[in-house]
Amino acid sequence: MKLKYAFKRTITNSSASARQETKPEVPDGMLKKCNACKGAVFVDEVKKNNYICPHCGNYFRIHARRRIEMIADEGTFEEWDSVMPISNPLSYKGYPDKVKKLQEKTGLDEAIVTGRAKIGGVSAVLGVCDSRFLMASMGENVGEKIVRAVEKATEERLPVVLFACSGGARMQEGIVSLMQMAKTSAALKRHSDAGLLYISVLTNPTTGGVTASFAMLGDIILAEPGALIGFAGPRVIEQTIRQKLPKGFQKSEFLLEHGFIDQIVERKDMKETLAQLLKMHCENAADNRDEKAEQANKESYSPAKKSAWEHVLLARSKERPTGKDYIPWLFDHFLELHGDRLFGDDSALIGGIAYFDGKPVTVIIQEKGNGTKENIAYNFGMVSPEGYRKSLRLMKQAEKFGRPVICLVDTPGAFCGLEAEERGQGEAIARNLFELSGLKVPILSIVIGEGGSGGALALAVGDEVWMMENSIYSILSPEGFATILWKDSTKAKEAAEVMKLTASDLKDLGMIEQIIPEKEPLTRENMMETMEVLEKRVRGFLDTYCAYDLEKLLNKRYNRFRNL
Repeated sequence: MKLKYAFKRTITNSSASARQETKPEVPDGMLKKCNACKGAVFVDEVKKNNYICPHCGNYFRIHARRRIEMIADEGTFEEWDSVMPISNPLSYKGYPDKVKKLQEKTGLDEAIVTGRAKIGGVSAVLGVCDSRFLMASMGENVGEKIVRAVEKATEERLPVVLFACSGGARMQEGIVSLMQMAKTSAALKRHSDAGLLYISVLTNPTTGGVTASFAMLGDIILAEPGALIGFAGPRVIEQTIRQKLPKGFQKSEFLLEHGFIDQIVERKDMKETLAQLLKMHCENAADNRDEKAEQANKESYSPAKKSAWEHVLLARSKERPTGKDYIPWLFDHFLELHGDRLFGDDSALIGGIAYFDGKPVTVIIQEKGNGTKENIAYNFGMVSPEGYRKSLRLMKQAEKFGRPVICLVDTPGAFCGLEAEERGQGEAIARNLFELSGLKVPILSIVIGEGGSGGALALAVGDEVWMMENSIYSILSPEGFATILWKDSTKAKEAAEVMKLTASDLKDLGMIEQIIPEKEPLTRENMMETMEVLEKRVRGFLDTYCAYDLEKLLNKRYNRFRNL
């Protein structure tokens, strides 16, 4: 087999005086060309590899029905609106004939297939765009099919999963195409107001009016690796600004960095990820109440006497576990979500959904990292405005779906650089305090290391606030306190004693409800016993506060802070 003949005709010399055409030796349909690496790949091998080039990892575009086969449980997809009358609102010449030819060629009625399916056993409304049909541009019928599917999902209280792949608006349908942006968005708003889940999956390419409507409105937005995602196309932008765009601009990785999508998910993991998300939002949680929880809350423990400065040193210890170390001890199936949907993501603030005792919860963590390399990557736990806005987005999402919120607080303080002020650090913290005071789900905040000033308080407007025994919580660092009041940062040790920043101090002041004992200073190696105690207490908190009616919950939280 000669691969050099796979994609073009080749003329060879058969003799000094004669030339003849050599026909390809590869059977039709056996090979296809990768547009990225330009290599020849076997079609069967591409199919087995989830339509990904085995040489360079390039993602081939997938036909809608093949995508449905990969995502929906076998035999569960029921198609809706499979036949729609051709729409030609501008009476555009030749347009109906073009649509008919595409219908014959693709076997599709329009550029999207919609219907009901099960994904991982959970019923959902599923819609998948197909770029073979006029680049999956959104005309009247595409908009109508999406709206009908979303309306039916709202009526039947089903989640919606839409796979976007589109060149944008359909030019041949003019202003009618443009109006589909508003029409689909309005249907999704009603679906959202009904408290239902919408997952948007962005594939290559997702551009124009589709990006500026249904594709970017998901409660959770996923994307395939390397997908082109943007409003204006790169060539249009380059022509407008007369500049060469940076490598990776408008790719899914670019959007993740800039806070506009929750996760990039490889194709092989997409069904499992969707199934996990659907189960977290749509299945009734198991009730795994532990009768020992109440007993754990009443356990008495007399901590060893230490100086305030010793507590400071322990809270800052390099051996002390950070937020992400708590995840495997307390939670199952943690799924991290990214981005503030406004500017960026923030590594110092980790947030997502997990199970605690079989029940979905939203987890928010301030993360310092372990070791110098991680400290730098996590900005030493100093959260930026986009981090606080991400946390608020996730907590408002928890409110929509009735999930309790658990915050693990560990920061020397909010990030105070130039860029933080440019992006509104004060407003971001203030907005958290404002919104958390009225969040309509239980909030538990646990200070696990340093609780530094407003940067910590932004995640500590909880129904209860707890502290690990060797954590600290204060108006600012002892060094800062000594500098401001005594003009001498070297007096930090004396400042720590004055500031009343230990767990015992704050319990005496009525600022916190519980101290979680550390029978020896906590490290990543000796967490088990302490985590068992903490797990029981968290269970007791959730059992108590999830049973409160909304009025009692909010009044109790308001009075907690009103009386401080």
